[in-house]
Amino acid sequence: MSGEGGWLSRLRSGLSRSSERLAGDIGAIFTARRIDADALAELEDALIMADLGVATSAKLAANLGARKFSGDADATAVRTALAEDIAALLVPVARPLTDLATDGASTPRVILVAGVNGTGKTTTIGKLAARFKEDGRTVMLAAADTFRAAAIDQLRLWGERIDVPVVAQDQGNDPAAVAFDAIGKARDASADLLLIDTAGRLHNKANLMAELEKIIRVIRKVDAEAPHEVLLVLDATTGQNAHAQVETFRDLVDVSGLVVTKLDGSARGGVIVGLADAFALPIYAIGVGEGVDDLRPFDADVFARNLLDLDGPAA
Repeated sequence: MSGEGGWLSRLRSGLSRSSERLAGDIGAIFTARRIDADALAELEDALIMADLGVATSAKLAANLGARKFSGDADATAVRTALAEDIAALLVPVARPLTDLATDGASTPRVILVAGVNGTGKTTTIGKLAARFKEDGRTVMLAAADTFRAAAIDQLRLWGERIDVPVVAQDQGNDPAAVAFDAIGKARDASADLLLIDTAGRLHNKANLMAELEKIIRVIRKVDAEAPHEVLLVLDATTGQNAHAQVETFRDLVDVSGLVVTKLDGSARGGVIVGLADAFALPIYAIGVGEGVDDLRPFDADVFARNLLDLDGPAA
């Protein structure tokens, strides 16, 4: 995989629209000006516009107001302070990808991957499988989004690309049957990990709920502890709609962690901060592009400083 420098460059580029807008707004507010109630209200508005969410923006503005600055606070000092407070919100939810692959009592470790169609869910599964394989794990994929032929084909292509077996059936087949078959094959192959792709048709929530519940029920006939993780893939470009997606899928299945994709050029990178504050779900990775290397573990400090247009990690 490519070097850390290349990844950081892509992260900065991906967050550039968010960070430039936020840095510009903060610069306009805090130029030779005291941090008073009016300035904090303007800052709160700027944070809301950057998709951090109303409650989180109010919290961060209040935290800044409680800080002690010498004289008038300049924009850089404000951005640095905000980056520290944002990182403090993100640190508790930032988890390494290795946590997903933790050895347990049963093999394979089953990871169910959910998300609205179009979030990059299937691509994320391929990238995760590539990383797990690079770490020495044996991985198998299951194409249980049988509603879309394109999803089955896409997962098969990823399997060929990274040399990982894919269990798939024809479009329209029972997704639970695919999952059941996949667990059996993963066990026979002594695979460490099984990643199961699922459908994400929110326009028919009742059918989706029934489908996901059946997949889990059938999986548990083979392994009572499975799925061991339920990852929800979110598209950062949807902004605050990502909150609604978390709430919806959390009602359908026991979501245990998040992956946030498409931070490549979106002006809505701040949504990650609001998600962390609102739901406290582990965030395992973020994606900034289409390449295998463009999905990386989530680093709270690096993300916070890049969101505020500050170079490098905190001193």
